[in-house]
Amino acid sequence: MTDFLNDLNEVQRNAVIATTGPVMVLAGAGSGKTRVITYRIAYLIRNEGVSPQNILALTFTNKAAGEMRHRVDTLLHQGSSRGLWIGTFHSIFARILRNSIDLIGYDKNFSIFDSEDSKSLIRQSMAELNISVESVPVNTVQGLISRAKNSFILPSEFHRNASDYNQQKASQIYELYARKLKENNALDFDDLLIKPLELFNAHPEVLQELQETFRYIMIDEYQDTNRAQYLVAKMLGAKHRNIFVVGDDAQSIYSWRGADISNILNFQDDYHDALTFKLVENYRSTGNILKAANNVISCNLRQIKKELISHRNEGEPLTLIEAYNERNEAERVGEQIRNLRLKQGFEFRSFAVFYRTNAQSRVLEDVMRQHKIPYKIFGSVSFYKRKEIKDAVAYLRFILNDRDGESLLRIINFPPRKIGDVSIAKLREFAEDRQISLYEAILHSGEGGFQPRLVNALSSFSAVIETLRKVAVDGTVYEVLTELFTLTSIPLLLQTENTPESLVRYENLQELLSMARDFSDHNPDTGSLGDFLENISLASDYDETQESDNYVSLMTVHAAKGLEFPVVFITGLEERLFPLHCYEPEELEEERRLFYVAMTRAQEKIFLSWAQSRYQYGQQHHCLRSMFIGEIDASIVQTESGNFLSDRQAKEKVASGFSSPSRGYQSKTATSSSAVAGVLPKSSQPAFREGTMVHHAVFGPGVVLDVQGSGAKQKVRITFRNAGEKTLMVQYANLRIQQ
Repeated sequence: MTDFLNDLNEVQRNAVIATTGPVMVLAGAGSGKTRVITYRIAYLIRNEGVSPQNILALTFTNKAAGEMRHRVDTLLHQGSSRGLWIGTFHSIFARILRNSIDLIGYDKNFSIFDSEDSKSLIRQSMAELNISVESVPVNTVQGLISRAKNSFILPSEFHRNASDYNQQKASQIYELYARKLKENNALDFDDLLIKPLELFNAHPEVLQELQETFRYIMIDEYQDTNRAQYLVAKMLGAKHRNIFVVGDDAQSIYSWRGADISNILNFQDDYHDALTFKLVENYRSTGNILKAANNVISCNLRQIKKELISHRNEGEPLTLIEAYNERNEAERVGEQIRNLRLKQGFEFRSFAVFYRTNAQSRVLEDVMRQHKIPYKIFGSVSFYKRKEIKDAVAYLRFILNDRDGESLLRIINFPPRKIGDVSIAKLREFAEDRQISLYEAILHSGEGGFQPRLVNALSSFSAVIETLRKVAVDGTVYEVLTELFTLTSIPLLLQTENTPESLVRYENLQELLSMARDFSDHNPDTGSLGDFLENISLASDYDETQESDNYVSLMTVHAAKGLEFPVVFITGLEERLFPLHCYEPEELEEERRLFYVAMTRAQEKIFLSWAQSRYQYGQQHHCLRSMFIGEIDASIVQTESGNFLSDRQAKEKVASGFSSPSRGYQSKTATSSSAVAGVLPKSSQPAFREGTMVHHAVFGPGVVLDVQGSGAKQKVRITFRNAGEKTLMVQYANLRIQQ
């Protein structure tokens, strides 16, 4: 009866047959965690005689749930999983609520509002409260409410603890929004996680019945659970305590969407008698890849110690690519792909190129197209097809050609100017009557008998266009785009929105600005706006869809989780890029976990690349090599020429002033006792350097970008986490060095 367990290694098998009491399985990358869960379900049903309806298995994606059910059916007989509760947290909790939600004042046929439905209801709530979407963006409100719900923070508590302006306004909206949801007999996605808690607290008998039903509870990717998911699972498993969680704290990379690494780190505090099994036998990667991954993750303080071991040979060393700029970096990635295909026979599908931010894909895409290397973007769309890029490019097209009606319709109400479809229809009529273009109708809107509000909005729009046209006469592409962003405040609006999505869009616009600066710098005499747009048109017309699946995969590291490839390139390994703008130890540790995830996707070979300079925010910046490279044993890292790095080369921080990686940043120049304590002595000014982490009483934490002058007139340009970029006089700034 237990023959099928012979497919498992000893630790996997012991975890599967440990069916009584709480169990935590720490499953390292590539160690077979899904196999352990599915075999355990099969073992419970086949060997322990447990009814499928008494087993609950929770996952994060429908794909994972489907794969789990399929594997169980394969291990047993087809259909043997009938009655088994396998599904995502949202789907299982929705099923529970369908049975009993009437007890807390909802009908059982409640609606589930998607993100757009939720935004619409938030807008209604804001209108009733006289809170304008200009003062607090809808996406910001939605994000704040969502994070509150995921942490099981109800409106009253949120209101009490609201600190800044956005939170105070969002707390008012949250309360009304919650009431409106109930009036609509509707739940949003986050309600599916917190309404079970409300139900269980109000009606313990419902919880008791479910506790009796779910005698065995299994949770996949436990490191990704949020507060609400943690609480529901703990309540459901409280009676029988047969809770079985599988995860890897070293792969916890989603704190920005509510995941709480404390859930897995503190599991044994919740269950003192829990058994812990560590799956460290990796079946994916070579020995050197795992050695590098172990080197890096060992620098984190908040972790459960484990080291992956390989069943394979040592394999090749990691190769370090040191480029002089981002274009050269992309060229050398492309060159390595061509060489490996030629020398070792790899298919294009064998390669994956990872980057930290979506905006980095632009240069890589350009090089892939230029060298006819087929590629596909995963987890996003091609750079030139992203909405914010198409919006900005539409402005540039219209500046050159004011008869481009498609571009005009795209930009006339972006950013919002309250020029709706009805107003545009009236403009069309006016243009047809006068037999003029739509833009000419806008210029003469004062003669059309329109309402003053519309005339003012149209005049404001045309003023932007005319100003940009004047700049375009003698100015560079970079100057035109800079003026566009200044006049419309589009990047600022995205920053103010301050959601993960809006910040990605902001970074993409900054990459477009960098592209424009690069184009202007390299084409000082011939680089017209028309030439720039022609380059974009040729790039955006490139057909990414391949007739086969043989293409290079381009993606962010976040999108790569759960995947594997023979050859992996990890690009942009520079300070403030990867790790990305880390100001707190917790943030730096998550960046390190993200790098660990990137490395453990590789099966055969890893290339690490960084650029000595990179265009950022339209300016060329000197870059510092990522501290993560220096955390890898130098004996397994070689240059492109095949030379191994010395230990000094590998750990050198290029005068960046970093301390021990686990402690974050520290200036090496502050040598007095007061400076070591973090306070700059007034009698002497430390020689600030690029990369020094500082704290300002008003602006908060930041990082020094560059230093200007010396002595009493010394200035530092700093990018602050919450206040953006500032240039300050050192003498008066009262900056504190971050330890």
